[in-house]
Amino acid sequence: MTAARSSEGIDRERYPYKMKDLCELTGLDRQAVHFYIQQGLVPEGQKTGRNMAYYGPEHVERIKLIRRLQHERFLPLKAIRAVIEGRDDSFSPEQRALLVDLRPRLHDALGGDEGGETIAAAEALAAHGVTLEELRAMANLGLLTVLEEGGRARIARQDLWLIETWGALRAAGLSRGLGFEVEDLAIYEEAVAGLLRREIAVLTPRLAHLPPDAVAELLRRALPLVAGLLVRLHQAKARDFLAALA
Repeated sequence: MTAARSSEGIDRERYPYKMKDLCELTGLDRQAVHFYIQQGLVPEGQKTGRNMAYYGPEHVERIKLIRRLQHERFLPLKAIRAVIEGRDDSFSPEQRALLVDLRPRLHDALGGDEGGETIAAAEALAAHGVTLEELRAMANLGLLTVLEEGGRARIARQDLWLIETWGALRAAGLSRGLGFEVEDLAIYEEAVAGLLRREIAVLTPRLAHLPPDAVAELLRRALPLVAGLLVRLHQAKARDFLAALA
């Protein structure tokens, strides 16, 4: 049987929803849906004109998945895009199973909040002298997730440290007048993200044969040591750089 098509040539059985329907089904406004599409998180609809398109059940499910990852796991959009694009295809089934099993075992060591507690962004920003504009910039960099509840922004309590740190950097003198902006944090985000990818690539094959509890205990002991190593290496590199100039 031939699928029913609209006058614009759209398969209306596969793409039955207009933007208004998509918003009602997902609880998002038009601007948020367009943002997800622009970010490559949701595929574009079947266009029938410059400002008209139709959407299908797959668009509804994709948006709901993104919302779950934001609200339940507080994943930034960069991390959600990695989940959607399946960037962990290089792992064997055993390696992937290990990584999945490690999450609940290490959430406290990694500063996670399994309870999913959120706090009002306005209060946190006021307490540390950070603006809403700067918070939005952090979200755009993929450093945290901003949730909209009742027209007010909220963040995960586990992300409060970032607000505190940026406020402290401002107070230390990294002012807007000197040209410092949240976007400057991108160099650290990119460096740490690259480091993590290489760590996972090195450690996963070596540890996949061990029980998850043993791997979690090993990492629990090693992570603080690695964090200290990174601090000292950063200091040493800066010291050596200045010494070379002298």
